[in-house]
Amino acid sequence: MFDVAETLFSTFDLDHGTDVLIRSITANDPESILDLGCGWGPIGIILASKYSRSQVTMVDKDLLAIRYSRLNILKNNIGNAEALGGVGMEAVQNRSFDLIVSNIPAKIGDDAITQEFILTPYEHLNPNGELWVVVVNALNHLVPRIEMLPNQRMKEVRKRKGHTVYKVRKNG
Repeated sequence: MFDVAETLFSTFDLDHGTDVLIRSITANDPESILDLGCGWGPIGIILASKYSRSQVTMVDKDLLAIRYSRLNILKNNIGNAEALGGVGMEAVQNRSFDLIVSNIPAKIGDDAITQEFILTPYEHLNPNGELWVVVVNALNHLVPRIEMLPNQRMKEVRKRKGHTVYKVRKNG
């Protein structure tokens, strides 16, 4: 059960990209999870429930989204998640994670997407950590930028109704 403000992304229902990402993620009991651009919290809260031994950190630039994420954490009795306000990775810049997930926003521009949602999060992965992202198919041209990352294995996990889910594993 989730509450959401009418002005936030995906107000009335879980958007298709988020749904396909949640259904695709298969991780091996990560200790630390980051939901980057968490919105009102569906991905982070579902992962916190699924991986109850993990510590889930949810970050969004929109303070209203953070308020709703915090409300939804309480509403769903989730004890292993926190929601922080901040742009990109700034709120967690001194931390690393086993799993980072994001429904990448399509309208912030290619350079911002590449830096803020791919390159910088990848740097914050622990060895053998995974970055799972979903993008609208119009952003698939950014895939070659992911493939250029060192010590990684990238896989297209699922393609469905205008969205593609990618998993990038950082080799240990």
